Amino acid sequence: MLQGLFLILVSSALVNNFVLSRFLGICPFLGVSQKVETAVSMGWATTLVMTVSAVVTWTLERYFLLPLGLEFLRYVVYILVIASMVQTVETVLAKTSPALHRSLGIFLPLITTNCAVLGLALLVSLKGYNIVEAAVFAVGAGLGFTLALSLLAGIRERLEWADIPAAFKGAPIVLITAGLLSMAFLGFTGLVAQ
Repeated sequence: MLQGLFLILVSSALVNNFVLSRFLGICPFLGVSQKVETAVSMGWATTLVMTVSAVVTWTLERYFLLPLGLEFLRYVVYILVIASMVQTVETVLAKTSPALHRSLGIFLPLITTNCAVLGLALLVSLKGYNIVEAAVFAVGAGLGFTLALSLLAGIRERLEWADIPAAFKGAPIVLITAGLLSMAFLGFTGLVAQ
């Protein structure tokens, strides 16, 4: 049991990283990855939303949508759950850490439309995980998302002082770096059975 959960965690964080392997959540990956502190905060907020959303959507699907034959409402229910989780996180951050709330700016409410969060909810349903596996999968996916954001932010901070040809400054070097990070994460393929 624990070994299976560990494999799900490692697989979702490294082998099948949502950003670098599945290419979900690219907008915040590129938009919030300018400073490590902001990237880590965004990653933790997304991890929290992913985890709570995975558990809530699993519960709603298992005990509401499937028994009543309402599977066709899956997307609507998932988006409503995700939006309410994001609103809760945003309210808590605004009250407890106004500076962090301002630094995340528009990207915090955009967690609602982050395809990684919706993709996670759909993958939990598709893979047939139980509630514990769904929560572990969500935590792993969130940790992988945080890792990817933090790595790119750290590299971007160092690139500010690097001697980069004018044609590559800005978005081109960021996209090249993201591609190299994605290729580096391919090294984890085969680490865990999919």
